Amino acid sequence: MLISMGDRQVGAGEPVYLVFEAGPTHYGLESAMTLATMAKEAGADAIKFQIADHKRLITTKDLPFSYGILTDRDSGTIETVTEPLIDIWERRFLSRDEWSSLKAHCDTLGINFFATVFFEEDVEFLTELGVHSFKIASQDIAHMDLIRYCAGKQIPIQIDTGNATIGEVERAVDWIRDEGNEKIIINHCPSGYPARTESINLRVIRTLKEMFPYPVAFSDHTPGWEMDIAARALGADIIEKTITLDRTIRSCEHVMSLEPPEMPVFIKAMRELEIALGNSRCIVTQEARDSRESVRRSGFLVRPVKKGERLQRSDFDLRRPGHGVLKTDDYFHYLGRTFSRDLPTEHMVTVDDLE
Repeated sequence: MLISMGDRQVGAGEPVYLVFEAGPTHYGLESAMTLATMAKEAGADAIKFQIADHKRLITTKDLPFSYGILTDRDSGTIETVTEPLIDIWERRFLSRDEWSSLKAHCDTLGINFFATVFFEEDVEFLTELGVHSFKIASQDIAHMDLIRYCAGKQIPIQIDTGNATIGEVERAVDWIRDEGNEKIIINHCPSGYPARTESINLRVIRTLKEMFPYPVAFSDHTPGWEMDIAARALGADIIEKTITLDRTIRSCEHVMSLEPPEMPVFIKAMRELEIALGNSRCIVTQEARDSRESVRRSGFLVRPVKKGERLQRSDFDLRRPGHGVLKTDDYFHYLGRTFSRDLPTEHMVTVDDLE
C-alpha cells in the first residue's frame, strides 16, 4: 500500500522517505527554524516536531527522566543525567503563534512538516495548519481516544511501537481502521536515549512488513547511521533521524543526533544506498556486459590453420579476453565449420574467421 506524504508516495517500490526529527532538540523558535532550514538544505523530505501542553501532559512535576549526554567528543564519553521530565519539555515549548510561524517557514522552504500529538486540541491545531501527517508517540499506542480522534481526520497516521507488543500494535491499527482510515505507517521505534544495541531488534521491520500491508518506518535513537542503513536494507520505507545544532548540548536526545556537517553526508549515504539496493531482478547493464567480456574467455588458436580446414576442439584454447566468437558456454555450436582464411597461432577466433 502506498501512502501520500505531501508530494511524495511512501511505501514498497518507492525511494526511502527521509525525516529529520527536531522535536526534542530545538530550544525555541529560532533554533527550530534553523534546524528546518538545515534539514531542507541537506535534502531531507520532512522535518518532525513534538507539540504538547507539557504542563497538562505531566501532572507529577518532579517525575524524573534519565538520558545520556556527550561530555567528551574525542573519547565519546557519555554521562547519564536525571532531571524532571517537565523541565525537558519546558525547554522545547512553543506557543501557538510560534508553531504557526514555524509551519509557514517550512512551507516557504518546501519541506514537509508534521508533529507528534498528545491531545485532541493539538490535532485540531495541526489540521488547521495543513499538516500531511500526525504521529502517535510510543507511550500513547494504548491511547484509544487519541488514536481514534487522529484517524478521524483521514490523513496519514504514524504509530510508534516503542515497547509495545505486537498485539498492541494490531489493536492500534484496528482502531484506525475502525474510523475508515487506511493511511497507516507503523514506526519501529526502539526505546532509549541513546538506544541500547541489544534493544534495537531491526529484524522486527520484516515482521511488521509481513504482518501489515502498510509502510514501515524506523526511528533511530543511536549515534551514527549504521542502523539506518541496515533498516533500509531490511525494507524500512521511512527513516527518521534526530538532528541537533550541537551534540554536546546538555539535554535529551542531542547525544545521538546528527550535527549540521553530518546532515548532508547522511542524506547522501542513504540516497547512494537506495541506488545500490537496486531491485530484486538480476539486471546486467551494458557497462557490466562490456566489462565482463574482458575477464571472461574465448577461443585462441593453438596452431596455425589453413582456409577450408574444419574447426575442431583441439584447435583452440580458452583464454582471456572473451571478445571472440568461441565462448566458454557455446563454442560447440561452431565446431565443424570451416575457416574462411589462413590464421596464425594465438589468433582470437572471430565470427568473420568462420564460414
